[in-house]
Amino acid sequence: MNHNTPLPPASPRPLRHLSEVHRRVLTTAQLRAHGVSSAQMNEQCRAGGAWQQILPGVFLLHPGPPTSEERLHAVLMYASRESAPGVPAQPRPDEPHRPVYAEAMITGLAALALHGFTSAPPLPSLERIDVLVPRLRRLRSTGCARVVRTPALPTPRAVTGVPLAPVPRALADAVSQLSDASTVRRLLTEAVRGGHCEPASVVRALNQAKLLGRPHVVDAVDSLLAEGRAIAEDRLYRMVREYGLPDPVWNVDLRLPGGPHLGGLDAYWPEQAVALELDTRAPRQDEDALWSEYARKREHLERLGITVVHVTPKKLRDSMEQQAAVVRTALMASGDREPAAYVVVLPR
Repeated sequence: MNHNTPLPPASPRPLRHLSEVHRRVLTTAQLRAHGVSSAQMNEQCRAGGAWQQILPGVFLLHPGPPTSEERLHAVLMYASRESAPGVPAQPRPDEPHRPVYAEAMITGLAALALHGFTSAPPLPSLERIDVLVPRLRRLRSTGCARVVRTPALPTPRAVTGVPLAPVPRALADAVSQLSDASTVRRLLTEAVRGGHCEPASVVRALNQAKLLGRPHVVDAVDSLLAEGRAIAEDRLYRMVREYGLPDPVWNVDLRLPGGPHLGGLDAYWPEQAVALELDTRAPRQDEDALWSEYARKREHLERLGITVVHVTPKKLRDSMEQQAAVVRTALMASGDREPAAYVVVLPR
């Protein structure tokens, strides 16, 4: 018997012989596609029966407690949009036995656990599993499923066949349910230290979720930004060392002789008049104003003949060799430019 073989109408089989998790969890529509009537479903789910209804319209085809994997698939089946009324989602062409979950993905603490966060509770300890759906879907939270709505679904990441919200979104949905400051800080810190995402993307997601007004979240974000900057600076030092760039002067302020302050820089090559600045802005409400400050400083320095290389922590993480090439090109091109204005270099 395979997944597409109808069950005998008079005696529906419990499918215990099927090993895949999603075959032990089926929707009403999928059972009907197997030839199982509503009366037969009710009969199988009676007290002491072989099946149980784990969520509205979702059946567990064995009498024991559901595993974590079965709960995940049950929540997704409950929240997933059917391709047409009464028609279950079709499997992927390249994975004929793996179902497609349309307009639904796991988020919150369950998603973080599946993303590999050691600071997230293990799946069996979670009473509820958060599932992200479009805002206009007519669903309610029930049983082990907590429905989280969003105006636009992000692109999910599949882990062992389970669609997960990206880490920044999953973090925001988890933090929205947490009041313990130390737990929030641990989750945000692991997101950066573990290389799951950059601080800016986390802060952006928290801002979009309107969580930056909560004092314990603000404190955790401040720690996160400090952590992210330290990691980015370490990568910058490593880039200069590993790719054989000339040693710059680190963390300096520039001033015109007897004149105004020109701004701080993460690295500066005085002989070539090349400056490097790490963009570790936090995308909060004042992002536009802060970006304008960055732009003004860059324009001022370039008017003085100083080349400014702008690097983000994400670029340093994902394409360090390419960023080293950009800096090397700027250093080599210094001989073809007019001499820069004389500036005073001070430690920051």
